[in-house]
Amino acid sequence: MGKKVKKEASPPKDVFDPLLIESKTPATVVLMLSSPENEVLAKACDALYKFASKGDENKVTLLGLGALEHLYKLLSHEDPLVRRNAVMVFGIMASNHDVRKLLRELDVTNSLISQLAPEEDVVIHEFATLCLAYMAVEYTTKVKIFEQGGLEPLIRLLGSLDPDVKKNSLECIYLLVQDFQNRAAVRELNVIPPLLGLLESEYPVIQLLALQTLEVISKDRETRILLGENKGLDCLLNILENNELSDLHIETLAVLGNCLEDVHTLQQIQLTGGLKKLLSFLEVSTVPDIQKNAAKAITKAAYDSEIRKILHWEEVEKFLLSLLDTNNDEVQVAASQAISAMCENIDSKCVLGLQGIPQLVHLLSSENEEVKEAVVTALTNLTTANPRNASVVAEAEGIEPLMNILNAQRDGAISNAIAVLTNLSLQEPFRVSIQSHGIMNALVGPLRSTNSQVQSKAAFAVAAFGCDADARTELRNAGGLGPLVELLHSKNEEVRRNACWAVMVCGSDELTAVELCRLGALDILEEINLSRKRKNKFSEAALEKLLDNNLPQKYSRMGYLSSSNIITNGFYDCGQIKHGGKFLSLEELSKQELTERRAIIFINAK
Repeated sequence: MGKKVKKEASPPKDVFDPLLIESKTPATVVLMLSSPENEVLAKACDALYKFASKGDENKVTLLGLGALEHLYKLLSHEDPLVRRNAVMVFGIMASNHDVRKLLRELDVTNSLISQLAPEEDVVIHEFATLCLAYMAVEYTTKVKIFEQGGLEPLIRLLGSLDPDVKKNSLECIYLLVQDFQNRAAVRELNVIPPLLGLLESEYPVIQLLALQTLEVISKDRETRILLGENKGLDCLLNILENNELSDLHIETLAVLGNCLEDVHTLQQIQLTGGLKKLLSFLEVSTVPDIQKNAAKAITKAAYDSEIRKILHWEEVEKFLLSLLDTNNDEVQVAASQAISAMCENIDSKCVLGLQGIPQLVHLLSSENEEVKEAVVTALTNLTTANPRNASVVAEAEGIEPLMNILNAQRDGAISNAIAVLTNLSLQEPFRVSIQSHGIMNALVGPLRSTNSQVQSKAAFAVAAFGCDADARTELRNAGGLGPLVELLHSKNEEVRRNACWAVMVCGSDELTAVELCRLGALDILEEINLSRKRKNKFSEAALEKLLDNNLPQKYSRMGYLSSSNIITNGFYDCGQIKHGGKFLSLEELSKQELTERRAIIFINAK
């Protein structure tokens, strides 16, 4: 900010020299601002402008001398030259933070806005807009400019013949439209045509600012419609087709990216062949920022089902898959996220699965943690409710790298890797293969995680793989039952439900059921089932399963067995225990001394 667009003509060397010689210190010049003579005032202002132009230290000096308070009064001076020179000092000094603070206290915005009238001198326009642009960085000033009617003259000055006035006005508008209220206001004031006109400016800085402003305001649907009506989409596509304007391509794509989020606008682009042009441009671009931003725009747009259909018709999948081959981590992350979003479309999911899964599996070995997380998330979306894609992951030798990701640093990567493995487990050959890689052992760490998403996925996976007796033994031997039981205490409903489900599945054999009971699962489940809010269908089923596979404890707790409960060797009756009392194992009972209490009945047919 503050750099001139056009080259400034050198001022005559001798114009203010007499004054500078007479006034050896800035303090003296500041005193002259109280002079009744117009010529003295004009020359004093000019001297202060030159002094302030030399650096920030000089601006602070003038601030301390009280120059601003005097200059503020001169903003409404009847002499045009005095007023012009006073505005110039304000414009140059406003680059300093402390100066801006005082300008806000003096409430100069109204006076500056009044300097933007059409009949005012172009230099006044230049420095008044410069000062406003510096001040518009702060939110309170944005509000004042809006309330005091500053938007209309600023938009009008976009048509100024002076490039510096255009640039400063544009910069001010760009800062103002960061606020939603101002975005709506500039739209009402018909800002789109002048902004589109500035895209043809001979000054790159003005073109860039115009695009950046369009990018902000095109976040609103109404503005996107106006862009279409004003042939703005054609203007933007023309910039992309012009290699000489390659410096503007990233910002141009940002505006078009916003337009992709609107079905109506996207249909317009499609009907005129603009979408094909856009994708063709993207497919040949090798600029990482363009590739990354394009993928991000597709991700945002793909949240709408109609837009996903349009993007699929235009074969956006081909572009996204090409991005996976780039040697840039940020591009690979953005492409993977876009693939995840496009998976919501069934046809896209099939195309991306068959062609993209081998590439994604390869990227699971990336050294970049963010890439791994984005890739494995894409694989989760591709394999959920899609057995064919799950098969492609296994065929691409994805099981081992997925297992490795269970030790990744990012929780998102771990939870999604578990999800993919769980999706694969629905097919028997893959479940056996994953089990042979030691899945239960690998899940112990995630079960101990403090992240609820990881806990939930890990418990769900235990339920999926725990249907196999060897897998249950592996989990028991690896010490995984303890952290699983701890998850029953979770305040997170999904974690608690999945933990109950896992306990129900693991309680299918006597050894595991007995161990779960020893770890306190029964007491926790009973407590859960007493709460209307916390209990679920799995908590009730888990309790029943544990008792059915640990008959001594069931008989001790309930006082009865069901007709389906068959007593075998090892059953014992130690009498009914009180609620909250500890159920002792045979080994613990055998170590107790004899008492007068009734004998413990133990069945040992052998």
